[in-house]
Amino acid sequence: MKMSPVVHFEMPARDKKRTADFYSSVFGWKMNQLGEEMGNYLLAQTTETDENNMVKTPGAINGGFFEYQDKEGFNMPHLVISVDNLEESIKKVEGAGGKVLGGSRGKEPDDIPGVGLYVSFIDSEGNHVGMLQPK
Repeated sequence: MKMSPVVHFEMPARDKKRTADFYSSVFGWKMNQLGEEMGNYLLAQTTETDENNMVKTPGAINGGFFEYQDKEGFNMPHLVISVDNLEESIKKVEGAGGKVLGGSRGKEPDDIPGVGLYVSFIDSEGNHVGMLQPK
């Protein structure tokens, strides 16, 4: 079976400015606050990227901060795993005892502009994880 790599991390944030200030001053990360059309997501660049925003250092990942939500599976940090086929991977998660939560607006995957299709799930141990089928 082909391995699916971790490609992104996400953490909840109640105050995006405070979060950006913290991570940029402590770790030197470059923070980029996106607009409403991207869910007010706060991008975190933890490593240098090329002109296509791909990481230059193998194994390093970038991430971001989403709005804290007080609902199951959406209020804890999680990793995002890249998959070739989201539909097949959803079936595998469910078949192995995981619970697919879906996208940010319900069961359907989020179609992130220029990025790909995304869903969240809870694994067999209760961890919140994301899956992304890149464009």
